Amino acid sequence: MALEFKLGKATRDAYGEALVEVGQEHKNVVVLDSDLSKSTKSIEFAKKFPERFVNCGISEANMIGMAAGFVGSGMIPFASSFASFIMCKGFDQIRMSVANPHLNVKLVGSHSGISLGEDGASQQSIEDIGLACSLPQMTVLVPCDETSTKSLTHLMAKHEGPVYLRTGRPKAATIYKDGDTFEIGKAKLLRDGKDVTVIAIGLLVIEALIAADQLEAEGISVRVVDMFCVKPIDIDMIAKCAKETGAIITAEEHLIGAGLSGHVAQVVAQTTPVPMEYIGIDDTYAESGKPDELLDKYGLRAKNIVDAIHKVLKRK
Repeated sequence: MALEFKLGKATRDAYGEALVEVGQEHKNVVVLDSDLSKSTKSIEFAKKFPERFVNCGISEANMIGMAAGFVGSGMIPFASSFASFIMCKGFDQIRMSVANPHLNVKLVGSHSGISLGEDGASQQSIEDIGLACSLPQMTVLVPCDETSTKSLTHLMAKHEGPVYLRTGRPKAATIYKDGDTFEIGKAKLLRDGKDVTVIAIGLLVIEALIAADQLEAEGISVRVVDMFCVKPIDIDMIAKCAKETGAIITAEEHLIGAGLSGHVAQVVAQTTPVPMEYIGIDDTYAESGKPDELLDKYGLRAKNIVDAIHKVLKRK
């Protein structure tokens, strides 16, 4: 029987709701946005706390500088924009004004990956995780559903140091229950299995679960791990999965090698080398199209994970 799941809210919507809760709990939280608050959903905070919200205009680099300045005044700034804009346009400022001095700035990139759809390559962020992970001591979080997004938004407010949170435009499948807890640096085991492990993030988590369910009928036991914290990555979980299942697949809505896959492969090589395959965007920019069409065309579906599992098991 096929895995049953329901669509919940988009992770960007969950972020907007959680941001209001964070603002109520932490009176020193301020929110900045680059004229995209209706899309990033930071507008919910602006409605509730207009005196603590700043629309910086279409100027991500300047927004990062302002966020760094707020830290000096004892505030906790959350700076939001599209993932492609905040990480690409603001990278130098993030590097020198946030990461280098290790300031307590929270960065949120909405409309991540290619699933935002028709807006095209200029707004499809396929490099943002890699850019964020390249910065020393930057924590990088990629929630897969509304519950994890809300929990991680609260968690990043309490965490001391720079954090990048990646959210998306489409509605996401509900995977976690209210009350589920998360910890920076620790992955979540969603399904146990003994033949192969799929380590996934974001929208690819539900695809991994669907693939695991399909392969159960073939007698293939698939372990599924949500590596929602890409940095610092859960070394112990990866090493354990490599040792116990003997093969690993990574799945992400991001460039292969620049994001999750490269970090997992490094841990596997250093701890327990096993055969690996990678599901992600393969060294190309995507074109404009409907989200589902793009996910199909660029191989980010359960069927692609199934094919990769068959392939890696032949090498096991």
